[in-house]
Order: sequence, then structure tokens, then C-alpha cells
Amino acid sequence: MKTVADLKERLKSLHQQTSETPLFNPVFQLSLDLSRELEAGELTLDQIEGMICELETAALEDRAGRTRRLLDLPQDADSSIGPDFADFGAFREHWEQPRLHTVFTAHPTFLLTPDQATSLASATTGDGSVADAACTATEDRPAVTLDYEHARAMRAIGHAQDARDTIVSELLSGAAIKWPERWRDLKALPFRFATWVGYDMDGRTDIKWFDSIGFRLAEKAERLRRYVAKLEGIDSGHTLLATLHPALAYAEERAADFAQDLSEPEALSDAANRLTADHDHKLLSLTPVIAALEEEAQHAAEARAVQLLTLASAMRADGLGMGWIHFRVNAKQLHNAIRRRIEGGDKIDIGSKGALAVLRKMVRDVEPLRVNFGALAIEASTAIRQFLAMAQILHHVDADAPIRMLVAECEQPSTVMAALYYAKLFGIEDKVDVSPLFETETALEHGGRFLDALLQEEEYRTYARGRGRVCIQTGFSDAGRFVGQVPASLAIERLQGRMADAMRANALTGVAALVFNTHGESMGRGAHPASFRDRLEWPLSPWARSRFARGRIRLEPEVSFQGGDGYQFFETPELARATLRQIADYEWTEHAENDPDPFYTRTDLSLDFYRAIRGHQREHLESQTYSRAITAFGLGLLNSTGSRVSRRQSDVAADRTMNLRQIRAIPHNAILQQLGYPVNVIAGIGAAVEGNEEEIAQLIESSPRGRQLMRLARSANSLASIKTVAAYGELFNSAYWASRTYRGTEEGISYACQALADYLTTDDRNGVFRRLVSRLRVDALKFHKLLDHLPAEEPLPEREQVRRTLGVLQALRLTLFKHMFIRAVALPGFSRANDISRDDVLEMVFTLRIEDALAQMRRAFPTHFPQIANFEMDESSDWPDDSGEGYGPIGRDYIDPIERAYSLSLRITGAIANHFGAHG
Repeated sequence: MKTVADLKERLKSLHQQTSETPLFNPVFQLSLDLSRELEAGELTLDQIEGMICELETAALEDRAGRTRRLLDLPQDADSSIGPDFADFGAFREHWEQPRLHTVFTAHPTFLLTPDQATSLASATTGDGSVADAACTATEDRPAVTLDYEHARAMRAIGHAQDARDTIVSELLSGAAIKWPERWRDLKALPFRFATWVGYDMDGRTDIKWFDSIGFRLAEKAERLRRYVAKLEGIDSGHTLLATLHPALAYAEERAADFAQDLSEPEALSDAANRLTADHDHKLLSLTPVIAALEEEAQHAAEARAVQLLTLASAMRADGLGMGWIHFRVNAKQLHNAIRRRIEGGDKIDIGSKGALAVLRKMVRDVEPLRVNFGALAIEASTAIRQFLAMAQILHHVDADAPIRMLVAECEQPSTVMAALYYAKLFGIEDKVDVSPLFETETALEHGGRFLDALLQEEEYRTYARGRGRVCIQTGFSDAGRFVGQVPASLAIERLQGRMADAMRANALTGVAALVFNTHGESMGRGAHPASFRDRLEWPLSPWARSRFARGRIRLEPEVSFQGGDGYQFFETPELARATLRQIADYEWTEHAENDPDPFYTRTDLSLDFYRAIRGHQREHLESQTYSRAITAFGLGLLNSTGSRVSRRQSDVAADRTMNLRQIRAIPHNAILQQLGYPVNVIAGIGAAVEGNEEEIAQLIESSPRGRQLMRLARSANSLASIKTVAAYGELFNSAYWASRTYRGTEEGISYACQALADYLTTDDRNGVFRRLVSRLRVDALKFHKLLDHLPAEEPLPEREQVRRTLGVLQALRLTLFKHMFIRAVALPGFSRANDISRDDVLEMVFTLRIEDALAQMRRAFPTHFPQIANFEMDESSDWPDDSGEGYGPIGRDYIDPIERAYSLSLRITGAIANHFGAHG
């Protein structure tokens, strides 16, 4: 078996055996066939790499096809945008408010290399084929640093800005034909863009405060550069260039100042004083520039007026930056900060009514304080430092664009009041939107009461009216991990409905509700894979929208496009236009009162359905079986895909007891994909309908929301394989290794197999996987009974081929793991050093801490060491009397193959993620 076609054909024939032997595992058997050939020298790692490259290419092509369907490419470039309006007033109302706020976030999802992203984009908009050049060796992947993430975010936003300009220009041109006397009054604002890359401090300490200031200054310079280029394209001698050119030069100089290490007081003082000093070219507001462009457009020829108004629209949307910015801190960081301002604060319960009463008075009576960069430099509290940084940005970079303050794990009104206190203390409450994040099970469960209590606070209501909006953030990553993706979406929409009720009850219908739904691109993190309509409705359903509409509350929807996966929609200007047109053309639907969705009226069924799935997911999360299986390989199944660490540090022994809370949501969900079964999407649905399949099926089929839920579950199920999960458990089966060479076969590895069998007799992972697989299988049988009562979906023609491709990828990776295990146990014994024993190194290999294991192996068996010939000695020596080859053969035969096999396995990780459509 030397080709991918051979492997697929072999897997197909192996699958037929499952009808005879239900416990037979085709994926594991194929890996055994391949492993025997590899260990016998009939198959080489070079040949495996060739097959992996072919499979990587196929995975990118599969992802390109899916993206193409999602964006409905090719689009008709001549078609009108949005609904048809007969009245100019209605047209203005529709397009002068953002159809969507879009935030470019950067959690660890930068799986694709730049070359792969480019190839994928070309395939999406081209003929669908990907060149083999997209295959990238693991060691050639770029380091995903914060600077790398920021650069990719700015690139994606730049393409989004250009796409928005195209849409605005088309709207203006169309309006000029339809309303020739009024079209110049249109102040189109179809989209707003924002980012938190460089400003998100939740869960990380590696971002220095001057990094954030430096990023904001660099963004200002980049945006001014783009404005200048646009205006020069309209008129190279335009009078406003005399304002913008010097402002650009000044911004570039200040950005260069803050790109340096400003840890030393002298360096900071120099840079800060140059930034804070009055200067003729220190542009802090675009308001007069926008007014001048719009005034000129009133009298310009149509073509020139369209260009001027398009530029003015971009300036109104973005301000003096590539977009708005979101700072983010954790609630605990705010609690620690506010305790400093409360007498006896080190002992007070921040969530108590007493603390809330104190904070209420503090917010009401606070007197603003002046601050400077010195105060920012010496501040030790992360939360206070963020407010100080925001103050300096508003004072010295961009005075117009508001800043979002996202508060993670926010479960108490007092936390928001603490944030409001610091905003008022530093005089920026008129430009800062404090936004609590609801993502944990507790936050979602009690979020309604939280909002009721918060909106009853008079100081908060005054603040919200001043800002013109109430802001919340709902997250799908941790929610999808802790309660499951289906219950998370239902809990989030209930919370959104409670927000609308609370705003109505507290006379806040005159302000907007900004609901930021953060999610990733995969089906396990809140981005529905079936269609762009589903993608937009999944985090903000028609039912939730209707609750705001009933109270006549203007809704400002906001979503994220996360990291490398999300940026793929903006990888090229063409893709960015297609993405924004999909959103612009979508008509936000609302739950009709006269034709209600049965999912919300038959709550006797739907609530029980929701609670049962959530309970099933909680059982998994609390189960030691599930936790041990998911963390059996640590995080070694995954590529490094972000600058934010994926887990806390631990020693070797801790890997055996790693808690799921030690790893973040994205790697947790990514591991589920890599093991072959998206538990957090599928599990629990079957158990929730047991004994009531027919009635639940009728409810789902009669409900738009119910059908949407099932489209998500079916998409995940179409890629899921319980047999694959079982196959990974068999790697730790002592009986398998003991039996593999039982009849005298594979004599060359009999010692290694015996050693593995002996070592794994006390290992728990095989049993853990078997228990988990049994639970998943029972639940899946019940799920398929439900599917039997639902109309069959029309399968995509290539879906079965994708499933077989996934099976081949998994078998190849299992083969590589077996090769690593065999080489690791066959390594000659070595002495304990630095409290690391040979068994510790073996455990590192089994948990895929390969870099650590290789470092210990190379310490024990160095292949590069001083040679006697390196020394010019007068005295002769007969020692050493060997060839000086040392441990070279050990490196060649044992250590290097482990490294190579692991590197190849990580490329398989990328291919599997591409078939799922995203990392995590």
C-alpha cells in the first residue's frame, strides 16, 4: 500500500468486515497493516509524507468547496445589494446603521500557514484545485507571535475595509439613479470593524501596556496611510492632503517611538512627552475632515461625489484607526483592583449587597483624576492599567472612536460598577462601553437576574443613556465546552431575551442593545456550518431579535471572525466582498407573533430537550473517564496555533491527572475533532429524546429553530467516527502489543512490543477509552433513532469520500504513533538525570510531549561532542581508540525517526481540521 488510493480501497474492504464482527475496527486494522509495512522496511517515512501531502491538498480542496458553498460563489457582481426600497427615508434608515459589527479576534486558531491560506483562497474563488506547494513541513511553519497575529488581523481588516468601500460606492451609485435630488445626503455605514488583538489581557501576562499603545499608534498610521491613498486616487492635489500628509508623518513617528522597549523611565519619558505635547499635526479627530468631504460632495460631479462620500463613510466608521478596539480583562482582575479603593476591601465580598451599595456611592461621588504615562508605567494592577491605557489613547491618539471594555467571567453587577467607577475616575466614561461576558454555565444560568439587577442601578442607567447603548458579550467557546453547543446556543438566546425584558422594565428602550456574540468558525464554537443564514442566526436567533423588536429597542448585532480561520473569509479582497455581501443581503428575520415557532410554544418538550442535553454534557465534563480520555495525549495532538498559551504548565506526573479546566476551550474542542468525534455538538441529543423520538421529531420538523439545531448536529455527525475514538484507546492496550508478535511474526520489533506490553499493563488509558466509547455508542444509537423519524437530508455527493479520507488520515497518524512508541521503548537504557528517568521520557512520548522527550534523549545520547582532533596538543594520546561515531546510530535509528514521525502527525492534524472547516 503505497498510495492514498490503495489505502482508501483497503479501508473500504475492511469496513465490510464490521457486519460480521461488530467490534472490528477498520481504522485500527489499517494502521496495523501500515505499521507492519513500515517496521519491515516495505514502507518509508518519505512515502508516508508523500501520501500526507496528497491528503493535505485534498483537505484544503474540501474546505475550499465548503467555503465556496457557504459564500454562494460565484456571486452576481451586477445584482443590487439588500432589499429594494421605494422610499429614500427607509433606504437611509436601513443603511445608516451597521448591518453588523465585526470583530477580528485572535484566539489560537492560526492553523494555516500564509501560503496555505493563499492557496485555499485561490481554490475557493477559482477552479477549486490546490497545488502541492500548499504542503508545508511542520518546522517551516511561521512562529505565531502576537506581532504575527496583529499583522494578519490588520491585513484582514484592510480587505474588509476595501470591500465595504465597494458596497458603499454601489449603494451611492444606485441611490443617485433612484433619488437624484437626495442621494448625496446618504451617510452610509453598513459595517463597523473592530479588533482585540493586542488588547486582550484575559488569561495572559505577556502583553506589556506599551505594546497596546504601540499597536494603536501603528493602526492609526496605517489607517491614515490608506485614507491618503484613497484621497490621492480621487485627486492628487486635493486640499485636504495638506492636513492628512503631515498627520500621517507625525503618526508614523509616534508609532516608531512606541515600537521600542519602553521599560526604562528615560526611554518612556522621551516617547511619552513627544506624544502628549501639542503639535500642529497631532490629528485627534476626523470630524472636520469628514464635514469637508461631505460639503464638497454636495456640489461635485456624480462620480467624484460618490468617491468623496465613500471616503467620508470609511472615516466615520473607523476613525483614526483600522477599526474600533476592545480591551479585555477578567472579573477577578477588576475585583483585585477595586479592593484598593474600598476601606477594608481585602476582606469584603465583592458580590455582596454591602459591596454593591459601597460601589453605588463610589460611582456617584467619584471625582476624575488626571493621569499621565508615568502613572501608567508604575501601575501594578492589570485592570487599572487598562483604564489608564484607554485614557491615554483617547487623549492622544483618537478622541472620537469609543473603546469597549470586555469583562470575562463577569457574574455580578458589582463587577460592572467597579469598571464604571474606574472609567469615571479617569474621565473616560463617555467613550468607554463596559461589556460583561456571559459564557460559563453559572453566568448563563444567572445572567437574567444579573441584568435585572444591573439595569436597576440608577448610576448605570445614567451611564447607558449617555453612551446610547447597553453592551453585553456572549461567548460560545467555553459555553460550548461546559454545557454543549446546542444547550449553549439556547441558553444564550434566553439570556438575550432577558436583556430585552430588563431594558424595557427599566426604561432603557431609548438606547441600543449591542450584543456581541463571540465565536469561532467551527461547528463546536458557534459558527453554524450549513449556510451563512444559519451562521448569522445561530448566535442571535429570530426569537431573540423579536424580543428587542417588541420593546422597540434598536439592536446592534456584533460577531467575531476569529483568527486564521475567520480571517480566511477576508483573505483576499474578492472573498471579503463575497462575505460582506452575504451579510448585507441577509434580511434579519424576527419571530412572528402570529406564526410562532413551535420550539418556543411547546416548552413542555423543548425545555426538557434542552435540559436533558445539558445534563448529559455536564456528566461528560464531570466524568473522570471523559477528562482522562480527552487529555490522554495532553495537547500533543495539536499544532501551536496562537500566541496565547493553551494550558498551564505542569510536570510529567500532572499529565496523568490533567483537568479539563487546565486547557482552554479551543484546544479542548480541537482535540475532540482530532480524536474523531465532536462530543460537545452531538452528545446528549440521543439521550434527550429516548422514548419520545416521534413527538420530538415532529416538534423539530415543524420548527425552524429545531431544524437549525439538527442541521448543526447532522453536520457534525457526518464527520464523526466512534471507531476512530476507539482506535486511539487501543494504542494503550497491553494485550495488543503482547499479541502483535505472538506467532513469531515481526521478530525485529518483538522486544519493543514486549516492552510496550509490559509498560502498559498498569496504564489506565485503554480502559478509559473503552468506557467513553461505550457511552458515546449508546447515545449515538439513540440519536440515530431520532434521525429515523426525521426526513432524510440530501447528502453532499463527496461526503462519503470525505469520511473515508478522514479514516485514512487517522490510520496514518496511528501508524506514526506506533512507530514513535516502538522507537521510544527500543532506545537503550540511560541513567536518571535532573530527576528525569527513562520511564518519564516514555510517558512524555505517550502524552506527545515530544520536544521534551527529544531533549532528554539527546542529552543522554549526544551526537555532537568535542573531537580530539579539535585540540593542538604537544603530547600524544591513544585515547579514544574508536572511530568517534559515538551515539550517531542511536540518533539516526531511534531519535530522529520519532521527531520525523511526530512532525508528520502534526500535518495530519491540519488536514483533519480543514475537513472540519476550522481548528477547534
